Amino acid sequence: MSTDLLDAINAKTRDAYNLAAERYHELFHNELENKVYDRALLDRFARSFRRDSRVCDAGCGPSGQIGRYIFEKGIPVVGVDISDRCIELARQYNPALQFAQCDMGKLPFAGQTFDGIIAYYSIIDTPKACVPRLFREFHRALKPGGRLLVAVKSGSTDGYLPDLLGIETEIYFSSFTQDEIRSFFELGGYEIEFLEERSPYADEIAVSRIFAVGIG
Repeated sequence: MSTDLLDAINAKTRDAYNLAAERYHELFHNELENKVYDRALLDRFARSFRRDSRVCDAGCGPSGQIGRYIFEKGIPVVGVDISDRCIELARQYNPALQFAQCDMGKLPFAGQTFDGIIAYYSIIDTPKACVPRLFREFHRALKPGGRLLVAVKSGSTDGYLPDLLGIETEIYFSSFTQDEIRSFFELGGYEIEFLEERSPYADEIAVSRIFAVGIG
């Protein structure tokens, strides 16, 4: 896929989340309260770091809830998102955290900046053919031995959807298999530390979730 086409897809993603930012915050700002599995996974991920580590929440959304969970354990976090409205709200709701508006495929940070990167349901708006670019960019920004945590929805979807959270807007959506996620990590130069799938919670969309951690 050409860079121009990917840029056009990313522009639609930015526009869609600018429209849906308030709705997203309403639905997900406190989502971790009822997600025991996710909290345990993030707890384990956080134990890999120290108070002088630095973690990037890539695709932090308007609530910054995943980055905030790590930050509250004493670990510095920088949240990034392609949507300027999401970043505006994330700063409002999390004044102690740092945020930057950017395309996470073009992180505005020097190489080997981060000890960890979290991509929690954020690679799902990228065409599968372009996802390896994200893993390479994350690898560039990670320190040697740094960890990447990825969460996605399980499935075979790869294309545009006509709405986001009930708001009419065109947005790209990809779901993945465990084999695809494993391949992205391996091709990106990571050693897979963890790869697991869980069933959806009762209040989630009824598809399984895949979680993986790789060491760069």
